[in-house]
Amino acid sequence: MTPEDVDRIAGVADPIIRNLRITQAYHELSAAAATRIGPLANWSTYATWASKQAGRTIRQEDLQRALEAAFRSSPAAASAAGEVATEAGRLGADIPLGASLASVWAVVDPAAALDRASTAVARGNRKVFEEIGREFARFEVECGPDTAANEDTLARFVDALRPGDPPTGQDYLRRAFSHYYQARFEVDPVMRAQLVFLANVEIGFHEQTRLQPEITEALDAGVVDPRDVRDRVVTALFPQGGWLVRLRLFVARLTGRRTLFDSAIDALVVEAQRLVRRVLTRHLMSIDLGTAVRLQLGTDLGAGFPPSLREVVLPELRDLLDRIDPTPDSPRDSGAADWADLDDRVHFIADMFRCFAESPFLFDPPFTPAQLERLGAGERPDAPL
Repeated sequence: MTPEDVDRIAGVADPIIRNLRITQAYHELSAAAATRIGPLANWSTYATWASKQAGRTIRQEDLQRALEAAFRSSPAAASAAGEVATEAGRLGADIPLGASLASVWAVVDPAAALDRASTAVARGNRKVFEEIGREFARFEVECGPDTAANEDTLARFVDALRPGDPPTGQDYLRRAFSHYYQARFEVDPVMRAQLVFLANVEIGFHEQTRLQPEITEALDAGVVDPRDVRDRVVTALFPQGGWLVRLRLFVARLTGRRTLFDSAIDALVVEAQRLVRRVLTRHLMSIDLGTAVRLQLGTDLGAGFPPSLREVVLPELRDLLDRIDPTPDSPRDSGAADWADLDDRVHFIADMFRCFAESPFLFDPPFTPAQLERLGAGERPDAPL
């Protein structure tokens, strides 16, 4: 995997095929790094499974069904939609109630939020890969052949990274790849494990800072302007006399009166946004680490730390954990209450990196040979993916 390979994959237009190729590329980068630092999970190891989870959102797997089920089971959504149809009838809508309800649901179109979330996740997936994935590939090409520590080689690699803090600077990447390089030639297994863990967390912090806009956008995909929805509802329910209804509503608003029709639409929009956020949060806040472990990101990690990482002996690692981890020597309170909150997210990720640092199943291939053959031909492999 070379930087040019990364560029080609990042340039694939189809977001689904691109994501699948990114996931496989991370697996290959992870394996390459493991040949240098040993069977310790590196950042690309975790990125393989995070990218695979992102693919489920990009493909909207099960999201449509989950959203439909949420609306069908929501008394508040049914009541709000019924109220909109009732008030439309009082304003002169001359269509059956059932047809009114169907029109209201079609106009609110909560499924469109899934498209927006999918687009945001796909953009973040490519954004991280074309930066960090490319640096992993470049690190392997430029520093991989070293059989002994060479400060000049490392300096040339690091000097190509931008100084400064994320999201624009790459100081955390500078430090991380320096620690990976140091770990390659470290003979003490505990110190090596702590150097790799430190590098993982440094890259994780950089990555999550860069992803903040896309994560927030995905979780807020259900947010819409109620005024736009009102106009669309009027058009749908009053195909012939919409202009007259708009005029009546406009006059009422000018005189400071809020119509029951406006209130009903606003209540429906609020409930739609709540349900979309709930479905997306549940979907985005889970990750499968191979076939062995499924994590709910809002729940505390139940795994313990491996022996090499139970006691922090590396001063730089202790300093970093003291800054980002409120419980630095325990997975207690690791669950992220709000995945859109950077601090919550980084706390969970740091503990996840630490708990599974020596888990061999993380290096399992993400796809079967048959799926890889289809992917190599530029086709979407058969499910399950």
